[in-house]
Amino acid sequence: MSVPRAERIREDFKRETSDILRKMKDPRIGFVSVTDVEMSRDLRHAKIYVSIFGDDEAKAQTLEALHHAQGFVRSELGRRIRLRHTPEISFRLDDSIERGHRINRLLRELAPEPQAAQSSEGREAGAPAEPQPAGAREEDGDESR
Repeated sequence: MSVPRAERIREDFKRETSDILRKMKDPRIGFVSVTDVEMSRDLRHAKIYVSIFGDDEAKAQTLEALHHAQGFVRSELGRRIRLRHTPEISFRLDDSIERGHRINRLLRELAPEPQAAQSSEGREAGAPAEPQPAGAREEDGDESR
C-alpha cells in the first residue's frame, strides 16, 4: 500500500475515533484525547493512543471503559470509514503529554529568575533597560559620525 494512503487512513481513524469518543454517553469516560493511531501494514490492527486527564483512578476507570467499548468503537469506525476489513482496535494509554509538562516544570525550576539575570549584568534590580535605536552601539558617544 502506498504511504500517502496509509497516512490518510491513519489520520481518518484518529479524527473519527476522537469524534466517537467525544459523543459517547458512558459516564466512566472522562476527558480523553486521541494522540496517535498506529496501523499495521495490512490494516488489520490499529493501536489507538489516548491521553486521559485526571488522577490515576480516573485514568484506570476511563481506560477500562474504553476497553469495554472497543466493539462499539470498531463498528462505528467501520461504518464511517469504508475499508474492506475494519481493523481490530486496542486502546493504549499515552502519557507523553504528562511527561512533557513534568519536563517543562523541572526546566522552569532550574532556570534563573529574570530579576537575578538583570542584577548580574550590572543593572539595578528595579531599573528597566533603556532601549537602543537600531544600529546604535554603546561606545558611540558622538552622533556626528
